[in-house]
Amino acid sequence: MQTLSPTRVQFENSAPILRVENLNNSVSFYTRLLGFEAASWGNADFTHVSRDRAGIYLCQGSQGRGGAWIWVGVEDVSQLFLELRDRHVPILLPPTNYPWALEMRVEDPDGNVLRFGSEPKQDEPFIDPS
Repeated sequence: MQTLSPTRVQFENSAPILRVENLNNSVSFYTRLLGFEAASWGNADFTHVSRDRAGIYLCQGSQGRGGAWIWVGVEDVSQLFLELRDRHVPILLPPTNYPWALEMRVEDPDGNVLRFGSEPKQDEPFIDPS
């Protein structure tokens, strides 16, 4: 008797769902300040914002507890820092060189933290995260 080996299912992508308390304020923050685009299909309780190949779902008042942390890989954190600074986005952590990434952190109006990261700078010392 021949046994069939299971086929490994390939994952296509992932997109976090962040709980927000005021969807309009959140969409404004993500689009106006962070440069995302809002989905055309969104409604009063649920929508999607994206920038290039990164996407985030926003859900008003449900699907989580708020205060989530997410990772967003970017091409160049130093350039993003300048862009966001010019838009007066409050930066929790300016670009910091860790062994895993050059990383900066931004907090949205609902306390969700976005960790933006690009390749670490090999010619600069790393910060010890402990």
